Amino acid sequence: MIHQFILAAPKPGMTTADFQDYWQHVHATRYARRIPQIERYLIDLRIPFDTLPGRSALPHQGIAEIWLENEETQLASLQSSEFLDGARRDEPKWAAFWLTIVVDTTAHEIPVTSATGNHAGVKLTTLLKRAPGTSVQDYRRNSLERYAPLVSELPGLRRHLHCHARDGSYAFGEARFDGVEQLWFDDAESLRTALASEHFLERVLPARQALADDGQVFSLAATEHWVIGPSHSQDDGSAQTLTA
Repeated sequence: MIHQFILAAPKPGMTTADFQDYWQHVHATRYARRIPQIERYLIDLRIPFDTLPGRSALPHQGIAEIWLENEETQLASLQSSEFLDGARRDEPKWAAFWLTIVVDTTAHEIPVTSATGNHAGVKLTTLLKRAPGTSVQDYRRNSLERYAPLVSELPGLRRHLHCHARDGSYAFGEARFDGVEQLWFDDAESLRTALASEHFLERVLPARQALADDGQVFSLAATEHWVIGPSHSQDDGSAQTLTA
């Protein structure tokens, strides 16, 4: 299963509020949800949040998360009339498509001690680029064996996904990002508490600095809005679950 992340930014002159409203209530419902190959689709709408991990200069105001069965169905989706004559044609009306970032990943569900059945609230998505001199294979192994277990001990964390860029991302050179991490919390205050915790500052942050290029870490806090698929209280079932 491909778990795709598409970071989008408003076209020049469009406010964040108008951008997010058009995306959620026009583009997603009128065009994107009609692409037959898409199995699940949600939109993460950015919320104001200080003290984000990594660099926070991204102009993007939301993330589309799309689930597709494999590369063949992904290609079919890009060749469909629903995409070419619908979603693609609509993009210039609301998005600065030249700023779009797309990362195709394989997702890994990381066990969380404080997990609950309800993942509503605030989600932190972080883009990661591996540290210079680190191979893709070492990044993938270390991210799951050393780094992710530490992240999963953050106070108040409800769910944790660590996603790896798929092999096809390296077919013609270096991938823009090697990983995407997602953390769910009950609310913004819970996220803020976790990021200010001793565990994050003394254990998670040093582990991330050893794993990733600190200048290529970008985060975005958001609330999620399902368009196709399960509600926020249901597991979408698309991630590979790691066992202790």
